[in-house]
Amino acid sequence: MDDKTTQFFEPRPMDSGQSRAGAVKPAAEYRTPPHNEEAEQALLGAILVNNKAYEKVGEFLRAEHFYDPAHQRIFSAIGKMVERGQIANPVTLKAYFDNDPELAPDGGASYLAQLAANVVTVVNAGDYGKTIHDLFLRRQLIEVGTDMVNEAYQHDLDIDAMDQIETAEKQLFDLASTGDVRGGFIAFSESLKAAIATAETAFRRSSHVTGVTTGLRDLDRKLGGLHPSDLIILAGRPSMGKTALATNIAFNAAKAHMRTSGGEGAPVGFFSLEMSAEQLATRILAGEAEVSGDKIRRGEIKDSDFPKFVAASQDLSRVPFFVDDTPALTIAAVRTRCRRLKRTHGLGMVVVDYLQLLRGSSTKGNENRVQEISEITRGLKAIAKELEVPVLALSQLSRAVEMREDKRPQLADLRESGSIEQDADVVMFVYREQYYLERAEPARRPEETEDKYNDRYANWQKRYAEVHNTAEAIIAKQRHGPIGSVRMFFDGQFTKFGDLDTTHDFGPTE
Repeated sequence: MDDKTTQFFEPRPMDSGQSRAGAVKPAAEYRTPPHNEEAEQALLGAILVNNKAYEKVGEFLRAEHFYDPAHQRIFSAIGKMVERGQIANPVTLKAYFDNDPELAPDGGASYLAQLAANVVTVVNAGDYGKTIHDLFLRRQLIEVGTDMVNEAYQHDLDIDAMDQIETAEKQLFDLASTGDVRGGFIAFSESLKAAIATAETAFRRSSHVTGVTTGLRDLDRKLGGLHPSDLIILAGRPSMGKTALATNIAFNAAKAHMRTSGGEGAPVGFFSLEMSAEQLATRILAGEAEVSGDKIRRGEIKDSDFPKFVAASQDLSRVPFFVDDTPALTIAAVRTRCRRLKRTHGLGMVVVDYLQLLRGSSTKGNENRVQEISEITRGLKAIAKELEVPVLALSQLSRAVEMREDKRPQLADLRESGSIEQDADVVMFVYREQYYLERAEPARRPEETEDKYNDRYANWQKRYAEVHNTAEAIIAKQRHGPIGSVRMFFDGQFTKFGDLDTTHDFGPTE
């Protein structure tokens, strides 16, 4: 029997009078990892006969996907010659394998001629390649499963069970990502159909946006909504209102989905790594009921406020808005929870507040922080593409903003990694000039005349009145559209954003 063939040993049946204790112990079952030597030989032979067969498998098949080490070396050599534009056949490869110890048992370099001679057809080369690749994935799954079992038996104080689960999930996700042999070129006619369908959807919607609505008219006009598969970064310095804006956008999207029965908006998964779910709910309730969140926290609410709470909560309870406030999540855990939410409740948008509070998949504490942030942004972009949803991730800005006279943020202010700018489809900053003007109220300088001081104070008052209760969304990067600024209304008492000209009497936007 071929030593590479799977062998099974069945125990002899017991006699009716034989006790279990006296039973003959069956021989242990021996299993080789899944592989198909004939498919490997057939593929290599087909390529040696006709190098064009390599084009059918070269995109996804690698040498390490073969089970037999000799076949790995042959496929690697073939690939190098084909990619150089040279012919790979038993004659041209003979010199490489004359003294190869891996081929010695099979006859040395003459094994190449045997592979080519036994080929019946090259038509099935693509199918052979997929079979080899599938069996490689199965061997990898066995390896991952074995590692999971062995690690679970170990009691490492630095790695708990959840860390092991997340590591295993990452390994499986990486295997799934590298294991997908689908893809390749798509006919332009198919792409055109998808583009026309998107345009038709936007035309039929009252908001005329192609993506998930933000609930803010002028921002939707600039962005066209939040598009599936996009990573949107919303950044700002502390107290600028980035969490408030992200919460408003997310809740507006979920509310639009509820009110249009799925026609607009989307179910939202909100990862609140900084605030608890209760604090986030209080902030949303305060905005919807128009009762100061600060007064709610201090218990300074009136009897007349409770009917507002009841009315608002009845409407809010039906909104498809899901909050996960687990601290210090890994990017692998975020991916897993998003998949689960999409499977159980549907998912059309993800918000992460904020990405610097996520952890990379590695459990080691000495990881380079820049590399870790790069892994996180790549992971968020991968989630957006895999689940076909927009991912809105909040980010901190460096203190360099505070050192400049002009406090408007720039792309260079993104903290810790250039990969944030690189991986993002949209980078947006939230900026409130009112915040800085409040802290720069003019004081009379020594030996300054009263008239000069009054003029300076009057200019400050004028500028303060112009920007009072306003904010800017500065779109610094947009892969699919223009950049620029959008002015919005902002009510700090209720931490609520709105359209500037229709929500309050502040005049039209720019």
